[in-house]
Amino acid sequence: MNEFGLKKKIRRSAELNIAPMMDMVFILLIFFIVTTSFTRETGVDVSKPKAASAQTLVKANILIGVTKEGSIHINEGQVSLNVLGSILKRYMAESPERPVIIVADRGAPVANVVDILDECNLAKVKKVSLSAERE
Repeated sequence: MNEFGLKKKIRRSAELNIAPMMDMVFILLIFFIVTTSFTRETGVDVSKPKAASAQTLVKANILIGVTKEGSIHINEGQVSLNVLGSILKRYMAESPERPVIIVADRGAPVANVVDILDECNLAKVKKVSLSAERE
């Protein structure tokens, strides 16, 4: 009470509660993580040939890219033919039923694709496919 007999009002400082806003940010973050589609690529840009009988395959596969210049790429990195063979053998030791897909440019040398097929046979890959776009 002050000298006039009136009650003195206590002033509170203004607060901003950000807890509900943080909850919404985390909910949006979880939503975007769950709805994002993750695709695996070979790491090189190739122009695939077209085929009328092209089919969509399962996602658990090994992608090998061959560029127009004939360089070989796996797991977004360029490798030699010998290194490719050892990588394929390691993958086949982990899961022998895993398919291999060769994503070759339409201008890639056929000899390089044949060499990759040979390395797949030496690594005992059971299913090898060539990637193509549907007409």
